[in-house]
Amino acid sequence: MRSLPLFLSLSSCVLLALSSAGDRSEEFKGCVSYCTATECFQPQPLPLALRLARWTCVDNCKYNCMHQLTTRRIEIGSKIVQYYGKWPFWRFAGMQEPASVVFSLLNLWAHWRGSAKIRREIPGANPLKPYYLWWSFASLNTWVWSAVFHTRDNPTTEKLDYFSAALTILLALYFTFIRLFHLYTSPRLSLTTQQSQTSSLLRLWTATCAIAFVGHVSYLSLLPRFDYFYNVVFNLIIGLTHNALWLIYSLPVSLSLIRRFPNRPKTYRPGFTSKAAVLVLFTTAATGLELFDFPPIGRIIDAHALWHLCTAPIAVYWYRFLVEDANDESWREHRS
Repeated sequence: MRSLPLFLSLSSCVLLALSSAGDRSEEFKGCVSYCTATECFQPQPLPLALRLARWTCVDNCKYNCMHQLTTRRIEIGSKIVQYYGKWPFWRFAGMQEPASVVFSLLNLWAHWRGSAKIRREIPGANPLKPYYLWWSFASLNTWVWSAVFHTRDNPTTEKLDYFSAALTILLALYFTFIRLFHLYTSPRLSLTTQQSQTSSLLRLWTATCAIAFVGHVSYLSLLPRFDYFYNVVFNLIIGLTHNALWLIYSLPVSLSLIRRFPNRPKTYRPGFTSKAAVLVLFTTAATGLELFDFPPIGRIIDAHALWHLCTAPIAVYWYRFLVEDANDESWREHRS
């Protein structure tokens, strides 16, 4: 799962809406003006890869000026600055941030592998299997749009990336709440009064999450200007709540606050429950890469790209944990 680091990824992207020292400089503005006047009056066709990625002549001028000035800054020993909220990256095949694209695709592979693991190793009778698959498919969608956004950012790809990420975080909280508070019913058992109440709570929780997501997207879409601060707060609340719930799940027996497994007392705590806390710790630690940003190494890899690299193996282990949790003996007793 990627809730907290994903939130921090979104929060760091707030900078994209702001101008930066590089694009505010008169030197950069003059370079772009000169390039536009000399090369874009009757522009020559750009290479096919750039045209496919929707680069324009003016965009190309900005890119070339950015790197010319960055090279000059390195030569004279000045610090590298950002342009339009981003570090200067060498593009490749039309991709603005090729390392982040590659690592986003690595995460895509991790979730594809994880979804196959869920389908293959969690019994169909387990009531949580559909929820895990929904979250897995949402994660696949998120990493597709992450790759697209890092290939070429514009208002449309930005929103698709942000909204997909928000859906993934919300679904992670959605199934976590269902898992830890047992908001499911067994299809093999007759509908008792308790199960009827559980079903009603599940419908209420589902409606709450659906309304929250629709309201979130509608608010950000209808505003004349994207509200980055609200977007950060929305994802912060969901991400921190999600992580807190898994930490509660991992508490030692003496501090147990919830009944972890169906038909078992609070004191029932298999050894693998500690893995959830470890994974939360690792995902939180990975966010340090977002908090301690630095200019890209070789103008290729920055902290954000490294964060994408770290989340892929963490996702693999989250899937392993979910499968192990779903195959605990208590679930077989629940289905009997």
